[in-house]
Amino acid sequence: MSDNRFTDHLGRPIIAVTGMGVITSLGQGLQDNWAALTSGTSGIHKITRFPTEGLSTRISGTVDFIDVPADNAVERSYAFARETTAEALAQAGLSGDFEGPLFLAAPPVEPEWSARFALADRAPPSQVEGDAYDRFLTAMRERPDPAFLEAVQFGSISERLSDRFGTRGLPVTLSTACASGATAIQLGVEAIRQGRTDRSLVVATDGSVSAEALIRFSLLSALSTQNDPPEKASKPFSKDRDGFVIAEGAATLVLESLESAVARGAKVLGILKGCGEKADHFHRTRSSPDGGPAIATIRAALEDAGMDDSGIGYINAHGTSTPENDKMEYGSMLAVFGERLRNIPVSSNKSMIGHTLTAAGAVEAVFSIQTMLTGTLPPTINYLNPDPTIVLDVVPNQKRDQQVRAVLSNSFGFGGQNASLVMTLEPA
Repeated sequence: MSDNRFTDHLGRPIIAVTGMGVITSLGQGLQDNWAALTSGTSGIHKITRFPTEGLSTRISGTVDFIDVPADNAVERSYAFARETTAEALAQAGLSGDFEGPLFLAAPPVEPEWSARFALADRAPPSQVEGDAYDRFLTAMRERPDPAFLEAVQFGSISERLSDRFGTRGLPVTLSTACASGATAIQLGVEAIRQGRTDRSLVVATDGSVSAEALIRFSLLSALSTQNDPPEKASKPFSKDRDGFVIAEGAATLVLESLESAVARGAKVLGILKGCGEKADHFHRTRSSPDGGPAIATIRAALEDAGMDDSGIGYINAHGTSTPENDKMEYGSMLAVFGERLRNIPVSSNKSMIGHTLTAAGAVEAVFSIQTMLTGTLPPTINYLNPDPTIVLDVVPNQKRDQQVRAVLSNSFGFGGQNASLVMTLEPA
């Protein structure tokens, strides 16, 4: 007979978080990140990795303190993931082979134009006028380049992580835009709930900031152009917000069944209590303005957690600082929480670290758990010009000491990829 101390309202294994690791532009490691985040420090700065002359956006939250090739997004993403995973496993007290599945959220892999031109130049003269794809294949056959091949294979990061940390089975790599990190967590949760494993390793990483990335997002009018001073550019829920600040980072969470964690004497940091995920078909990059899918996502996460809206004490907002998304998220939260929303603190980490894209959902899940553990609400900085149409307690500009026992974390991605997580301190 199963012990109901270890099962949830639906009879599924309760999911514990026993290890966390994080890297953002604020620094490496949970301790340094949390100290900077709660002090209201911004990691956003002028870009020095590549020339920005002529670009409308010249700022970012790049991670420049880890030594990797400047022009290799795959190596950067792998290095961030490697470091956060080592930190999370150490905190969880796990060594040797992990012996559980790996779920990785990674950025879409695509070579920079400079790499494409270099490859085209390698094609034999007889193929110069040929079809672009034919030229690519010919160049690779004539002069194989293993490093380039690995750099453009979507699963290369997860394979390397799997080999290094001894995960079990085929590692899963996914990309659901800005919801990717939360989606990876959901997959790790479901693997344990379904009885396929006692533990899972969830990693989300993104080291893809480049000139081409800035140009692409600028063409979508998504990025802030308030370059000076950089640290003031990201201002979620403010009237004068004009776009998000692209950034880099990574986070790793060790998930275990509560029964397994207790049996081995592990410290339980928090509980992954509910996951919700909904997609919409409104537009390839825009979310539905009426917020319908986002509303359904929040409600699905609460239902999965066996909670109603009254149980949430803090919301870690998606809070990108774009005019459209902040308005949509506010409307979605208002539809779920009603007038009670005025009394729920809602802050955005992106005001300080920028938008870490693929990594965001996991980075913010780590910060959400840390919020509960420390009884400290991180602020939304740069909140000096409130938007009168968005009435929220954004924990403006300074941290707040307040104990909360349940957090909702939202991740609403391009193309209507929506995911929400409910996390608590205790199982009940």
